[in-house]
Amino acid sequence: MKSVFYNRFGGSEVLEYGDLPEPKLSQNAAIVRAKATAINPADIALQAGYGESLMESWFPVVPGWDLAGIVERVGAGVVEFQPGDEVVAYAHQEILHSGTYAELVSVPVERLWRKPKSASWGEAAGLPLAGLTAYRAVVDTLHVSDADIVLVLGASGGVGSLATQLAVASGATVIGSASAQHQTYVKSIGAEPVQYGDDVAELVRMLAPAGVTAILDCAGHGSLAKAMAVAATGARVCSIADGGPGVITVFARSDTGTLARLVDLVEVGSLRVTVAASYALADAAIAQDALKARSHGPGKIVLVPDAA
Repeated sequence: MKSVFYNRFGGSEVLEYGDLPEPKLSQNAAIVRAKATAINPADIALQAGYGESLMESWFPVVPGWDLAGIVERVGAGVVEFQPGDEVVAYAHQEILHSGTYAELVSVPVERLWRKPKSASWGEAAGLPLAGLTAYRAVVDTLHVSDADIVLVLGASGGVGSLATQLAVASGATVIGSASAQHQTYVKSIGAEPVQYGDDVAELVRMLAPAGVTAILDCAGHGSLAKAMAVAATGARVCSIADGGPGVITVFARSDTGTLARLVDLVEVGSLRVTVAASYALADAAIAQDALKARSHGPGKIVLVPDAA
């Protein structure tokens, strides 16, 4: 099968495109033919070796944890899915080896859920990791409610855009920071946009004179330190990027129940994944470079095996 893989740590230059053996089917897993997979900053960080002390890598490593596709085969112990089912998955790996930048992926059944019918393949692929991270931040950690004024830093990104929509769906007033060209997009997903920059605190203060009650940092690069000036007394703060005193760092968890809730929100129109750009699987290196350069529009970058 065609795959993207690497045999040493590094940047996009270490990625190769070629043939690897098809994954073996285990009793409690399904073989899924990928229709789309999403690129995440975590893919790039792990590929560079930053997770070496936390996760073992078996070369060649196929990167990627997000997946949308069609079930081809199921193991003998699988009763929840059958061939032909359209599914999404957060295909988290304990050992980095068999990821989702491939035509075929073996996924444990507990990490699969049915694809939202209203979503395209690219939109569905962009949901799992970003959605699980956003949900854990907004719902499980910040406990956002209609009494809150929430500041989302990086509101036009993959996680930030979903977090913004989840906060809006919770009834909160949401302020979202983004670059100048993404202000209209941030407004379209229900937030009041403010522009990135050194004066972000002043801009937020104009909208929330008493300060914000919750802050989610999806931007990094020092954005949170600048925004802390507008945190009201007792404000809850969490981040998927920069840490700091009193800041809760949030990571995605493999949780099918939450993935099911996210799919339901997509189906009823309360949540939508925006696809910033699609690339053929063979162009994964170009796609990773676009993500690092932030040269794309709002939302997620996806890879499409059928276009390879």
